[in-house]
Amino acid sequence: MKTKAAVLYEAGKAFEIEELEIVRPDAEEVLVRYDYSGLCHSDLHMVKGHLPFRAPMVFGHEGAGEILEVGSHVTGFAPGDHFVASFYPVCGRCRWCATGNSRLCDLGANGLEGFLPGGRFPFTGRNGDYGSMMTLGTFSQYATVHRNSIVRIDGDLPLDKAALVGCGVPTGWGSAVNSAEVRPGDTVVVYGIGGIGINAVQGAAYAGAQHLVAVDPAPNKLEYAKRFGATHTAATAAEAQELVRQLTHGVGADSAIITVDELVADVVAAAAEVISKGGTVVITSMGQYEDETIRLSGVQLALWGKRIQGSLYGGCNPLYDIPKLLSLYRTGHVKLDELITNVYSLEQVNQGYDDLMAHRNIRGIIAHEH
Repeated sequence: MKTKAAVLYEAGKAFEIEELEIVRPDAEEVLVRYDYSGLCHSDLHMVKGHLPFRAPMVFGHEGAGEILEVGSHVTGFAPGDHFVASFYPVCGRCRWCATGNSRLCDLGANGLEGFLPGGRFPFTGRNGDYGSMMTLGTFSQYATVHRNSIVRIDGDLPLDKAALVGCGVPTGWGSAVNSAEVRPGDTVVVYGIGGIGINAVQGAAYAGAQHLVAVDPAPNKLEYAKRFGATHTAATAAEAQELVRQLTHGVGADSAIITVDELVADVVAAAAEVISKGGTVVITSMGQYEDETIRLSGVQLALWGKRIQGSLYGGCNPLYDIPKLLSLYRTGHVKLDELITNVYSLEQVNQGYDDLMAHRNIRGIIAHEH
């Protein structure tokens, strides 16, 4: 079966649209049709060379669509089922899954190499084998994926909104609710209001933050933050520092969540300064893998009981949190419709990322044609 897909051959280059052949699903795999794919900033970290990957690779790790065919050993799924792609496969058996940390599942270790958990590549084309980002490759009309990489959802949910719950929404939401452990009455600062940061804002608001400060230099992003629950905004870290000092009478914020485009040491230092004694800095942002982006006094952390907490996927677990967030969407507690600012065709994928980098989008999505 053939598919049209957006392929990257080298960091720093543009995506190329190619026709590829999809491998037939084996016993543990499923053939899927992607209807929508999210343009998530995580793809950009590989495009910019911050994270290594094996080329050529079909990009995209947020997606939703319909199952077309299931392998002989696949249970719990049937052709016609709707699904959300999980950017980390979940085996349910490794140490991490067994301890409630399935976002760290051992099956996800090869996501940047591009091959499926069984060891084979999902696409072939004029340049041989093609990998899929995080074993998904949602910048493709169709794909073969492992059964552990999809979560079945109710058929009446809108797939364009559901696609966002595969990565960006739980990563931001969970950074506040799980990693920062925001509680009613807390003061929270969120640095960077993009696709992840906006969901950190709505997660912190849902958890009951009293003072919720959104920090971003782009005025349109700050306006969006207010719609999602921010009580205050600041254009710079210095403005946020002074604002928090006033709001808390000098005590400081309970938590600071870093969701900027690219992690740098200065923003970590600002976040560590803005929190109170016993406060938490949550690092969700990515940057250059080898860079030293934390340069703080360990003595001061120890003296004031401050904590630096890394956050992958917002501390969420796909099989539980994807359905939970979609349930909260049904009841109006999670905003998804309001996240989507632009819709693109697959051929417009490069324009979509140009718009993201120019801060014109909160979230862009690809609508696949079939």
